[in-house]
Amino acid sequence: MTDMEADPAPAVPELTPEQKAAAALATALADIKSAVGLVERGVSSLESRFVTRALRSTASIRPRLTAELLSKAVAANLAQGISGKMDVDAEPAPDASAAGQSIPAKSSVPESGFFLGLLIIVFLHDQKQYLGATALATSLVESIQALNRRTLDPIAGRIYFYYVRFYELADQVSDIRPQLLAAYRSAVLRHDDEIQATLLNALLRHYLQLNLIDQADRLVSKATFPETVGNNQAARYTYYLGRIRAIQLDYSASHRHLLQATRKAPQTNATAGFLQTATKLAVIVQLLMGEIPERALFLEPKLRTALVPYLHITQAVRVGDLAKFQETLAAYADTFRADKNLTLILRLRHNVIKAGVRRISLAYSRISLRDICLKLQLDSEEDAEYIVAKAIRDGVIDATIDHEKGFMKSNENPDIYSTTEPQSAFHQRISFCLGLHNESVKALRFPKSDANKDIATANQLLAEERKLAQDIIQAELDSEDEDTGDN
Repeated sequence: MTDMEADPAPAVPELTPEQKAAAALATALADIKSAVGLVERGVSSLESRFVTRALRSTASIRPRLTAELLSKAVAANLAQGISGKMDVDAEPAPDASAAGQSIPAKSSVPESGFFLGLLIIVFLHDQKQYLGATALATSLVESIQALNRRTLDPIAGRIYFYYVRFYELADQVSDIRPQLLAAYRSAVLRHDDEIQATLLNALLRHYLQLNLIDQADRLVSKATFPETVGNNQAARYTYYLGRIRAIQLDYSASHRHLLQATRKAPQTNATAGFLQTATKLAVIVQLLMGEIPERALFLEPKLRTALVPYLHITQAVRVGDLAKFQETLAAYADTFRADKNLTLILRLRHNVIKAGVRRISLAYSRISLRDICLKLQLDSEEDAEYIVAKAIRDGVIDATIDHEKGFMKSNENPDIYSTTEPQSAFHQRISFCLGLHNESVKALRFPKSDANKDIATANQLLAEERKLAQDIIQAELDSEDEDTGDN
């Protein structure tokens, strides 16, 4: 080997599985420590955005949570004397109550303890240890109710979500409904926006699961949803409003709320289920309004597979094929029932018939009621006459019925641009754009800064300069008066 030749690079020894596990544990522990630091920073500066950033980091921390990691995180981030009480075992139910009570009591910053308690709840939820998770969540909720700290609101909202979720998995939400209503009332009085939004959505979800539509509507009419919460809670709330309005036959308002829900929801793979659920209901509502959804909606990657039954329903409604509608309904009845949309889809039968009548009126200038009965597969000519008369009255078709001779005569189609339909369509689009602009302006959030202090300092300096200028002018005037008097 010559002197000009470079020495070969030393071989890097391959890490053993134990070393890799230790490195991964150290990395996850550092991430939790960083999140706790953000929580403490948010508490000290009274900036909720730091706490929000810490909560967002739980999405990357959650898959790496283990009992060992949580035990070390509690011991490393909480005050001395708590780490021994916060160990996470395989069966954490017996120590869960003591852990939940000790977090806010001995931690130097209560929010940090609650954040670690939230991580433990998430870990127990993923491990399906619902008994211990329910006990811990209940203990944390009791501690939250004893405190009244605005810096705790974002974390408390997450804890309340899992608290209700555990009772929902046990089918016992009815048992804690009085506690939820009392907690919601307290949150409104304390202006706890996060808890208020979380509990309102939880109550609406509970009422809709039990088909208590009137109680859900009364709750919505009496409650006010806070506008300062994130898009996740706002999307849930607008979705529940859309379902309530759809059941109450207010399809225009329902479609507007569902459209807001799909736009406000995060467009990620984690929220694909919510997008699919909201889009399914939006498709049905749009069909009940007499409109046909765009085909591109059914081709989106996240929605394509889930919307296959609704695509067949849409095709049946579009062509007015009652036989195809009945076949699709029979084939996908279980899917529609699982989605809790079967009742709304049954309402589409009349829309299918109206679409068929409109197609017939466009294809024939004159057709007998018997032929209409055969084409629409109706039971009798009287039913066909009734359906055609109702379609004429609703403005679906422009035709007349000759009752004596038993036929329908279609009138000539007028120029649509001479009617008010284009104007109303443009008005609807402009109203939607203006409403979207107003909501976007309201959703703007800015971090607090020392701008007000700078403005006050600048105003003070400006006032001093003005006073100095006035003193100089006054001194010059006085000197001129003295010179005039001496002359």
